Amino acid sequence: MLRSSSASSEKLLVLVDVGNTNTVFGLYRGDDLVEVFRLSTERQRTADEYSALLLPLFDQAGLDPSATEGVVISSVVPPLHPTLERLAVQMFGQPPLMIEPGIKTGMPIRYDNPTEVGADRIVNSVAALEQYGAPVVVVDFGTATTFDIVNDAGEYVGGIIAPGIGISAEALFAQASRLYRVDVRKPPELIGRNTAGAMQAGIYYGYIGLVDGILERLLAEVSGLEQIVATGGQAELIASGSRFIGTVDQQLTLVGLKQIYERNRPRH
Repeated sequence: MLRSSSASSEKLLVLVDVGNTNTVFGLYRGDDLVEVFRLSTERQRTADEYSALLLPLFDQAGLDPSATEGVVISSVVPPLHPTLERLAVQMFGQPPLMIEPGIKTGMPIRYDNPTEVGADRIVNSVAALEQYGAPVVVVDFGTATTFDIVNDAGEYVGGIIAPGIGISAEALFAQASRLYRVDVRKPPELIGRNTAGAMQAGIYYGYIGLVDGILERLLAEVSGLEQIVATGGQAELIASGSRFIGTVDQQLTLVGLKQIYERNRPRH
């Protein structure tokens, strides 16, 4: 459990990061991240079902959902948007700030069609610029692996999308009839001495080759690039073998959501 040094009477800020696989609820009190809850992303789940899952977690952490000053939602799963909006009002008593076109991010988007960029990619880029400076590349290891680039002027200039390591491995298991499912992890040695070891070596080192190959090209392409930040479920695994990833920041998306909330909250 994360602990806060702020007064317990201070209001909560609820940050929701909805990915294709997992949904993360980050709870801030002032500048302190006090709790993080993770649920699987289920497109058919209702607002009532979300409440039933979340209320015991809030109770266990000693947190009152009604003591919420704001809710911010970043989602790459559009069918869940109405459900999450209802959840924000029913459980937290607040209409949510949705990360969508028109929101103040403080970052120019130099993309042919800015509405095509996933909300999480913009949020990560905003946080990376604030935390690590520019130019910076964010590598987010989720269902897909995304590489997002912020130039030295602090502008989002685009990115690269590749299949995630999980779905890459699943494709191998599904299409090769004599191969079976193995854990995706770093193998004890490069040369596998059995089928499981050989598959793990191919999945792990093959994926690091993909990531480092792209990063090597980006380092040659983006003038002055030094900061490469990784986040997402497989970030630690891949960063440990990468030649170019310098920082792993698992709270990057939550930090970005909080920053965007601060830029959009009403001023009294």
